[in-house]
Amino acid sequence: MKLLLDTHIWLWSLLDPKHLSAKVAAELENPQNELWLSPISIWELLILAGDGRVSLGMEPEDWVQNALSRVAFKEATINNAVVLKTSQIDLPDLLDRFLVATALVYDLTLITSDEHLFRTKASIIANR
Repeated sequence: MKLLLDTHIWLWSLLDPKHLSAKVAAELENPQNELWLSPISIWELLILAGDGRVSLGMEPEDWVQNALSRVAFKEATINNAVVLKTSQIDLPDLLDRFLVATALVYDLTLITSDEHLFRTKASIIANR
C-alpha cells in the first residue's frame, strides 16, 4: 500500500509514537508499504515550529533533514495536477486540500486523525 502521512502523523511517528493507533503503527512498520510525504507537511512543520507550537530540539531545517535521512519517504511533489485537484476539494484549510489532492492524484492512502478529512473522496486510514 502507498501511504501518505498527514503532518501530525509524520511528527507523531518520529516524536511521540504513543499517539499512533496500533493499526497505524503496524502500517508504518510494514516493509511492504511505501511511505510518502508531501512538501506541504514540511512547510506546515516549519510554520508550526516558527510559531512555537512544535518543539524539535534543534533548528527546524536541521530536524527535517535528519528526519528525511532516517526514513525513506517518497516525495509526493506538488505538480499541476495536484494544484488543479485542490479546486475540487471542499475543505476550509488550504493545507488539508493540498494533502487530499495529493492523495487523490498519486493514488495514495492518507493516514490522518483529522475527522474533517474522513468525508473526502480520498482513501483514508483513520488514526483512532
